[in-house]
Amino acid sequence: MKKLIRITTVPISLEKLLEDQLKFMNNYFEVIAISSDKDRLDLLGKNQNVKVYDLELTRKITPLKDLKAVIKLYKFLKKENPFIVHTHTPKAGIVGMLASYLSRTPNRLHTVAGLPLLEVNGVKRKVLNIVERLTYLCATKVYPNSKGLKRIILDCKFTKENKLKVIGKGSSNGIDTSYFNPRIFSNEEKENLREELGFSKKDFVFIFVGRVVGDKGINELVTAFSKLSKIEENVKLLIVGPYEEELDPIKPKTKSIINENKNIITTGFQKDVRPYFSISNVLTFPSYREGFPNVVMQAGAMGVPSIVTNINGCNEIITDNINGKIIPVKDSDALFDMMRYIMRDHDLHSNLSKESRKIIEENYEREVFWKELLEEYKKLDNV
Repeated sequence: MKKLIRITTVPISLEKLLEDQLKFMNNYFEVIAISSDKDRLDLLGKNQNVKVYDLELTRKITPLKDLKAVIKLYKFLKKENPFIVHTHTPKAGIVGMLASYLSRTPNRLHTVAGLPLLEVNGVKRKVLNIVERLTYLCATKVYPNSKGLKRIILDCKFTKENKLKVIGKGSSNGIDTSYFNPRIFSNEEKENLREELGFSKKDFVFIFVGRVVGDKGINELVTAFSKLSKIEENVKLLIVGPYEEELDPIKPKTKSIINENKNIITTGFQKDVRPYFSISNVLTFPSYREGFPNVVMQAGAMGVPSIVTNINGCNEIITDNINGKIIPVKDSDALFDMMRYIMRDHDLHSNLSKESRKIIEENYEREVFWKELLEEYKKLDNV
């Protein structure tokens, strides 16, 4: 059986962004998962029934550590002689593609699920541009996970169009609509959770799910909600996700508002976000940049419409006025207006909710995506 190596910077990307995909591919290839954090990676290997190999990777610019990682990975690849090396995330991309190029791995694939460099300027931006071009140069195929991301890559001239392909209609893994299903939760379960969080039956609940960082639009969201909660009764903002203080922390003022506003409830990281979607009315996701956001697909599968920013991925899943609303990026006033509008217009909210799950089922079912990716792998035999 031919070897397929999948690499991400941190194991949570293998766990969440590629959930159960490795287990599926293990039926057709000998899969080896590579990432940092040995203990968590070992657990993933047992869960997915795949081999693992730990590699020290960081999410920051660390040239010496990165060089050591390239050398260590190069030696591993020379020994294993894989048929495919497939990387995800920027750091895993440059390290994985460079090492697999040097070791003459025949099929070097890289998935792009967002470009952090888009929010960076100056010398750092120039360095990241070089790294991105080098990653694509070493790859034999690059898979942007949205059509908009493909356009951005071409506009930035990181590579030529014949090296790029979007799998299916987008995404890195699709979504399991049998798992993300609102019918799983009984009215009693939902009422208990609402009571536990301090929500009344009348409360209209906006939810955010994801990392609590600046470029997810948290500063704008909290500003908009703070204004909304002063003029509307029975409204709540539920923030589900971990704070990240190192790379892109939210503003101190934003954090103060979150702590002081009794209508804003935070839960921290939650392994299962479905119960929180089940008691929510609208996902607010004012992100600055995305690849193809799982959160928006998850919300849709749970019958929850979304307010999203007009960025790639988000504006491909959401069709304005059909399964959600689209607003400008970094615009707290537009977000406030849309939150108030959708909260007050009950017919609009009802119609958006009805279409939300249907659109996800028709376009982004997980097993359909897996099979399309598998076909892509199989085509490599004929190249």
